[in-house]
Amino acid sequence: MKDFNFKVPQTVEFGMGSLKKLPSILAENKSKHVFLISDRGLEKIGVVKRVVDIIEACGVQITSYLDVVPNPTVDNVNVCTAAYNASGADYIIALGGGSPMDVAKAVGVLATYGGKITDYEGAHVVPGEITPIIAIPTTAGTGSEVTASAVITDESRNYKLSVFSYFNIPKYAILDPTLIMSLPAFIAAPTGLDSLIHAIEAYVSTAASPFSDAMAEKAMELIGANLRRFVANRADEEAACGMMLGSNFAGIAFAWARLGNVHAMSHPVSAFFHVPHGTANSIILPTVMEYNALADKGRYEVIYNYIKEENGVTTDFTPSMLIEEIKQLNKTLGIPASLSEVGVTADKIEVMAADAMKSGNILVNPRQTTLQDMITLFKNAM
Repeated sequence: MKDFNFKVPQTVEFGMGSLKKLPSILAENKSKHVFLISDRGLEKIGVVKRVVDIIEACGVQITSYLDVVPNPTVDNVNVCTAAYNASGADYIIALGGGSPMDVAKAVGVLATYGGKITDYEGAHVVPGEITPIIAIPTTAGTGSEVTASAVITDESRNYKLSVFSYFNIPKYAILDPTLIMSLPAFIAAPTGLDSLIHAIEAYVSTAASPFSDAMAEKAMELIGANLRRFVANRADEEAACGMMLGSNFAGIAFAWARLGNVHAMSHPVSAFFHVPHGTANSIILPTVMEYNALADKGRYEVIYNYIKEENGVTTDFTPSMLIEEIKQLNKTLGIPASLSEVGVTADKIEVMAADAMKSGNILVNPRQTTLQDMITLFKNAM
C-alpha cells in the first residue's frame, strides 16, 4: 500500500434544522461582524433572509454581497473582495452552491494576502491560513464546503482557473437538509449527479487512498440510493438527508484524491459556452467512463452495484453495464445526451482540449491521456 495522508481540519454540523447552530458558532469564535456571500436567486426565494434573520437576532453585524454569478469570474471576485475589505467584517459566510463558496474562498485568500486571484493559480500557492469561512450549502452537489479548490473563470482567457490549497477549506460547514428541500428538479438533478461524479472520479483516481475510498464508497452508497428519489420528490426528508451527506462525503473524497478527465473537460465547456457545471459533467461522464474502462481494476463493478436501479449484487458484470447504467440515469433525470444539445460547437474542440490538458486532474485520471486523446473525447461527447 502506498503512503498517503489526510486531515479533517474543520467542524461539520449536520441535521434537519442545523442552521440554528450558527449563532453558537459565531459566539464561540467571538465574531462581531460577518460578511455574507450569496446570490440573488437565494435572496428571491427567501433563503438569504432566513440566514440574515438568525445572524441579526444574535446581535452580530452583517454585510451582504449577493451578486455572485454562475461560473463566477475574476471581476466577480475583485468586486466582492473590495466590498469585504470595506466592510470591516471578521468572518465570511458562504451561502449557496459551488459559486458562492468558490468566491468566498477566493475572497478569503485576497483579503488576507492581497494581489490578484491569478497570483494563486495552481496547487499549494496560498501561503497560509485565510480569512475564516462558515460554509452553508444549499445544494447537494458541489461538496465545496469541505474541498480545497476555488474555481474561477478568467474571461480574458476563457479559462477556468483553480486555486487549490488545503488552507481554502472552510473552518465550519453547516449541513441543513431543509435548505435543499425546495430545490427545483432541474437543479436537483445535475447537482446531484455532480456529487456522484465527484465520488466516482475520486474512487478511480490514481491518487486514491483507503481514506478517500471510504468517503467515496459511502458517498456512492448514499447518492445511489437517494438521487432518483430526491429528484422525484425534494420534500422526501430521508432522501434529502442522504443526498446532503453523500455530497459532503464525496467532497471530502475528492479533496484528497482529486478528480479526473470529466472535470478537466467540463471546465472549458463551462468557460466557453456557459453550460452549468453539473450538466457539463453529467453529459461528459459516459464518454470518459468508456475511455477509462481499459484501466479498470475492478472498481467499475463496485460503482455499478452502488448506483444501479435494481436491487441485488450483480455477478456477471462487464464495464459496459456501468456505462449503460450511467446513460440511463442521465436520461431518467433529464440530462441531455450530448454536448451539442447544450450549444457546444465543434470549432472550439481543439482549444477546449488544450485547456483541459492544463488541469491537474489529468495527472490522476486512471488512463493516461494525450492531447489527441482529449480531442477524441470531446468529439465523442458531442
